[in-house]
Amino acid sequence: MIKAVRGTRDLLPPETALWNFVESTVRDVFRAYNFHEIRTPIFESTELFARGVGEETDIVSKEMYTWKDQGRAESDKGQSLTLRPENTAGVVRAYIEHKLWDRGLNKLFYIGPQFRRERPQKGRYRQFYQIGAEVIGPATSGSESPARDAEILELLATLLDRLGITGWQLQLNSIGCANDCAAYNEALRKALEPVKDKMCSDCQRRAVTNPLRVFDCKVPEDQPIIEKLPRISEFLDEPCREHFQQVQVILKSVGVPFTLNDRLVRGLDYYTRTAFEFTHGNLGAQNAILGGGRYDGLSEALGGPPAPGIGFAIGEDRLVMSLGKTPEDVLRKPDVYIAPLGVGMNREAARLARELRRNNIVVELGDESFRLKKSLETASKLGSKYALILGENELSAGVFALKNLAMGEQSSVPRADLVAKLRNTPEEK
Repeated sequence: MIKAVRGTRDLLPPETALWNFVESTVRDVFRAYNFHEIRTPIFESTELFARGVGEETDIVSKEMYTWKDQGRAESDKGQSLTLRPENTAGVVRAYIEHKLWDRGLNKLFYIGPQFRRERPQKGRYRQFYQIGAEVIGPATSGSESPARDAEILELLATLLDRLGITGWQLQLNSIGCANDCAAYNEALRKALEPVKDKMCSDCQRRAVTNPLRVFDCKVPEDQPIIEKLPRISEFLDEPCREHFQQVQVILKSVGVPFTLNDRLVRGLDYYTRTAFEFTHGNLGAQNAILGGGRYDGLSEALGGPPAPGIGFAIGEDRLVMSLGKTPEDVLRKPDVYIAPLGVGMNREAARLARELRRNNIVVELGDESFRLKKSLETASKLGSKYALILGENELSAGVFALKNLAMGEQSSVPRADLVAKLRNTPEEK
């Protein structure tokens, strides 16, 4: 038997009802904040991620699915391609390629699969799904403003609240500009040099290649060492301090609570200034629901014009785990089950179902070979509110027996009144 590849999974009903609930809510929130959807290819040139994400990051050095193209065109052969491990680089590539700066400020969102070759664990898969957004444009469009950082964070607080996720925490930091990061990285290397051999193998490697990633370490024995390392707040220049202060002022004014965490970093090379994570206790030690930050130099790193930007990515798998809901809480079940009785009634049932469905009523069809008892049992198993009995007598009279399966009550409803009657049925949440 052929099974799904390790680290991937099938999303089946009724669980997909939770995913549809999340994505529908997300789209509504993005619409309220005037974000528009972008869809980029699921594979890109490997160079895009090497230059954008950073060659020394774990993603690029260990986790990407990369291959040489064997395309039929001679110009394609040998090109290195990669399944996208994240989407920000692809969005910025599209921004540059299509000269989106002509539109001024771009507020873009995406929903889709990403791919990383990492150890599968609860809530983490090799094919996983992300919901993300990017705000990017020329500095003259206001893309560099701390107001954009605050708007993104307030949007996320609204989204989590709308989804019914309570008890979330916003962790906030600034990692400064490129010069700040360079000075801080050098200070970290010096501080790590005499102690790195006492740390885990990942930290020993990161101490040389990307010292900031040491702060991602979850090994308990390493934490006392990490706690004594220099803090990024000591290296911020005045413009970065002022920018970060303004973000905090706006968040306080709109009532979004946050905690300053000067150990919070973002591991990808393109991040600058504001960095953030939303965490939730339901997820255990790996408790981050989402993360993001500002990336003011990414467009230039990819060969484009200056384009300050800020964005985030939500792991949809982990977001669904945080909901505290079951599929039954969000699934819209059939409003009515049509039970055709007798030869030739399938045709009439199909005609009636088409009429009702055009009025946004959820209909499930039975079969004329079923006895009435079997039809009612099937309707109950499906969770249908009503069962509608359709036989020769009902059809000729134009009046149908409509049974409320929860109440056990049955009434006669003229065909002309069916839509109104069924629309008065309370919808599932």
